[in-house]
Amino acid sequence: MDFEFSNQDEEFSQQLAEFISSEYDPVWDNLNSVTTDENWQITLDVRRKLANNGWLTMHWPVEYGGQQTSAVRSAIFNEAMSYHRAPGRDNFGVRMMGATLMIHGSEEQKLEHLPKVAKGEVQWCQGYSEPESGSDLASLSTRAVRDGDEFVINGTKIWTSMAHRADWIMLLARTDPDASKHRGISFFLVDMKSPGIEVRPIINMAGKHEFNQIMFEDVRVPATNIVGEENRGWYVAVTLLDFERSGIDYSARARRLLDDTRDYASGTIINGAPMIDIPWIQNELVDRYVECETARLIAYNVAYMQSSGLVPNREASISKVFGSEIVHKTTETCMNILGAYGSLAPSDSRAILEGRVQECWFASFSDTIAAGTSEIQRNIISSRGLGLPRG
Repeated sequence: MDFEFSNQDEEFSQQLAEFISSEYDPVWDNLNSVTTDENWQITLDVRRKLANNGWLTMHWPVEYGGQQTSAVRSAIFNEAMSYHRAPGRDNFGVRMMGATLMIHGSEEQKLEHLPKVAKGEVQWCQGYSEPESGSDLASLSTRAVRDGDEFVINGTKIWTSMAHRADWIMLLARTDPDASKHRGISFFLVDMKSPGIEVRPIINMAGKHEFNQIMFEDVRVPATNIVGEENRGWYVAVTLLDFERSGIDYSARARRLLDDTRDYASGTIINGAPMIDIPWIQNELVDRYVECETARLIAYNVAYMQSSGLVPNREASISKVFGSEIVHKTTETCMNILGAYGSLAPSDSRAILEGRVQECWFASFSDTIAAGTSEIQRNIISSRGLGLPRG
């Protein structure tokens, strides 16, 4: 079996490497784009440069701002950007909203929203989880009641990443309370500037403001902003989840941490010999590198399926559960190798690698929860992949 990229993909990979090298700023290594206005501006500046090169949405059709390239090339792009901790990508607009709108959206919706994403002009967020509806997403209670040509939305969403930066939100709301819980839901596109929307910050355990709670009070949304059929938004929602779960970011992030830790261990002398020569450290690094490469190939298989016009389902769940758990295992391995100073926060001047491993370790817990918990992914793999009853 041939795992090589095409000549065109290799040429693109080289172009991307040259771009990253020319644009690289040391601030990238510790950049959390959503935490400060200054960092957010850096993200937007890089995003516009990516958009000018046509790279944000290169796999989209030309009429919507793309270059009609393959999803594999987009995976190459996402892998390199993740590995180099480069800002500027738009996962919510490109990977999730855009990919879903291509399948379920009307032509008017596509022409209105997709070119703005391709130009890097708009930020999206995702309104799925609620305080009482997480893994059991179909139990959501946010209501949307029709009033003529509009719907009036009331309810709350939580753990909404980027909501305080977002211009628009992809929102699930219940439009038929009498239907079975999977059938009475609709998928809306909602302007975050609409009257009645309040965004409340949530500070995560790493001290970062990324999550938010959103309150909706009598928010009016045009009926034309429903994606797909009314009351059948669940099927739109799970299509989006398949795209959300299919990223290659996990293995790229983990591999970068391994490389950083390996380089540190290679340059650190203990008892007259490099730390990297210690057998248990070598064994741990080798195990994690093998797992990272496995996660990488699984993710590229998902990209190959997307390039072939298929919607990966169980394959995306396999990629998500394996990749997210590898990130967590990798951060634990790196912290064990670096020792006590590797566990210090970025704010501590004694922290090894500026505290990035400790910060990634904190974040890795949410990786196994966000976009569907590992338990949910295993249920999908068993039921849709192996034909077993749901647990």
